[in-house]
Amino acid sequence: MPTLKTSLRRNLVAANRRVREYRMLADGIRSTDHPVLAHIIPTRRCNLSCTYCNEYDDFSKPVPTEEMLRRIDHLGRLRTSIISFSGGEPLLHPDLDDLIRRIRSHGALAGMITNGYLLNEKRIQRLNEAGLDHMQISIDNVKPDDVSKKSLKTLDVRLQMLAEHADFHVNINSVVGGGIHDPHDAIAVAKRAVELGFTSTVGIIHDGDGQLQPLSEAEQQIFLQVRDMGKKNYARLNYFQDNIAHGVENKWKCRAGARYLYVCEEGLVHYCSQQRGYPAKPIADYTVADIKREFLTEKGCAPRCTVACVHYTSYMDFWRAPQTLQAPPAAQQKSSDLVQLQIR
Repeated sequence: MPTLKTSLRRNLVAANRRVREYRMLADGIRSTDHPVLAHIIPTRRCNLSCTYCNEYDDFSKPVPTEEMLRRIDHLGRLRTSIISFSGGEPLLHPDLDDLIRRIRSHGALAGMITNGYLLNEKRIQRLNEAGLDHMQISIDNVKPDDVSKKSLKTLDVRLQMLAEHADFHVNINSVVGGGIHDPHDAIAVAKRAVELGFTSTVGIIHDGDGQLQPLSEAEQQIFLQVRDMGKKNYARLNYFQDNIAHGVENKWKCRAGARYLYVCEEGLVHYCSQQRGYPAKPIADYTVADIKREFLTEKGCAPRCTVACVHYTSYMDFWRAPQTLQAPPAAQQKSSDLVQLQIR
């Protein structure tokens, strides 16, 4: 159990974080000419090899630190509200702490998505000192198997370290679908997350061919049960997942390329991790004009999209600005070729 001193410090940090989050929401509602969330890749390499994932390799070198700082600085100039590291495995970047500090220097919230394997008490303390705001860990099963090694059995000791030492917000994302052997594992993962004081979300992952498959009746029931465990979290706004669970398309305004940016290891902006290839413009050259164009551009992949972070960042704009532009033919073709459906 955390000491009284630790609890008081965490409460102060959390209060400061909430103020900044409210400010982010207010800025997002007031103005549409800046990104709400950018995922940026510090390395494509990962220490794991989950069979459903198409976002990693086992050989890439980290993006040079100076280049990462330049990309973060430009996202800061674009007034990006949240800058979050994804991968690959972000903790493999040797200067990640410095990158987090640079994000915070721009007034943005700093986040990361990690598999958690490289965490220990010292590493968690370094993340505290760097100013990390949010961490998400996806846990796919109770015991490791041929689909995923991201298991509760393997990671539980690290989760306990986070509960004891982390000043930042921790969310545990459990999953159903996509070849997961026992969907009941998601219930065990979510219960453990709540028990340790973390927030809990649930995702639907694609199958081995990268395609969305409606959940079975049993999986749907488990999905609803796990979803309701996380009802206090903002991710409760996930009605789109109910449609996905039943194989029903969603009607919504995807603001990828505007409110949400995915910056790959090459420094190019893409719609998201599953729609790489457009606009494929260097972040250094990305402007407010690009943001305004993509804000009004209808995405052909949107009805079957399951990328939760794009849905969430698009929520605040659902009521305004009908999308009157069409993505260029090349982007539309890319969408039909790359309907790789995955929850973040």
